[in-house]
Amino acid sequence: MDIDYKSFLSMVKEQIGTAQVKAVSAANKEMLLLYWTLGQMLLAHQSAKGWGAKVIDLLSRDLKKELPGQKGFSVRNLKYMRKFALEYPLLTIRRLNQASEEILRQDTSQATVQKIVSEIVQQVDAQTEDQERRTFPIVQQPVAQLDQQEFYHSVLGGVSWSHHVILLDKVPHMGKRLWYMHHAIEFGISRNILAMQIESSLFERQVVAKKVANFSRVLPPQRSDFATYLIKDPYIFDFVQAKEAADERNVEAQLASHVTKFLLELGKGFAFVARQMPFEVGGDSFYADLVFYHIKLKCYVIVELKAREFRPGDASQLNFYVNLANDKLKSEGDNETIGLLLCKGKNEMVAEYSLKGFSNAMGVTDYQISRAIPDELKSELPQIEEIEDGFKEL
Repeated sequence: MDIDYKSFLSMVKEQIGTAQVKAVSAANKEMLLLYWTLGQMLLAHQSAKGWGAKVIDLLSRDLKKELPGQKGFSVRNLKYMRKFALEYPLLTIRRLNQASEEILRQDTSQATVQKIVSEIVQQVDAQTEDQERRTFPIVQQPVAQLDQQEFYHSVLGGVSWSHHVILLDKVPHMGKRLWYMHHAIEFGISRNILAMQIESSLFERQVVAKKVANFSRVLPPQRSDFATYLIKDPYIFDFVQAKEAADERNVEAQLASHVTKFLLELGKGFAFVARQMPFEVGGDSFYADLVFYHIKLKCYVIVELKAREFRPGDASQLNFYVNLANDKLKSEGDNETIGLLLCKGKNEMVAEYSLKGFSNAMGVTDYQISRAIPDELKSELPQIEEIEDGFKEL
């Protein structure tokens, strides 16, 4: 093994050196390509030479010795490189690229995304069965066959290594993983936010969940599909845990954080307009909880918050505010206003019947307090009424 390993170590050092002279502007993509290539090299040599897992420990130690000051070659990271290459062979990369192009080309809707995600899983599962029977040739054909530009422009190349590590750890489902990659690229979210959204099952809440809304009946098909896809059920209010002796200042600081998280949970495209917006009707004043404008939908969105389960009369109240927004806020270039009611639970059949007969676009969805918060701490955390009050300070 000594002669073979020394030759292998030399090849790895050469590959690292080549990658490091590339343009700084492409540093992330170069690093990802390097990590994928090193992973392929590890797989190939382990397969051809019969080396066990200990070669990774040895390689990490020697790379640190041969390349002092260079980071990224810990045992843990080298194992992730191997996993990165194992789970993304060349054929899988190309199939992911095809699916990625289809997602970008299609009109965004739950049905199209679910179809693409399902097809990816079927294709990759079939390939995995073949992969389990194959060996990794020492000539490194996958590396030689991969066009660098093909990798740079792939969905894999658009996500940082730290994002990939989270996805490798937390999302074994390849179709969901592709969706989260697109989500991270589109919204520019950090690795911590990505981890939080995976933990809160964002994919299931946005792509899989059955939405209670009348959009398909009252909106044109393309707007209906996108509006339905856009909303989540449930929304997750991920509260920060209070300190043991939470004083007023501590609660206020957390409340400000919760408002920010609420806006983040709504998603990209929502521009905050007002809280408790006053409307004068017949000499009386009425106040809409939250008013947003959605840039892509080109319409106002009225959000009403309820600290209880949905009641049929809530639909009438929301419809009232949507009518006011259409009359007093909507301009010539805007589309019809959409209403969204967030409540603490609902009977879906009751909600669906309550929306029938209204010509305004409205949806009803749940919200939940973070499931990670122990019951004994929930009493010390701000409630939904406090979130509503928090918007009054904006």
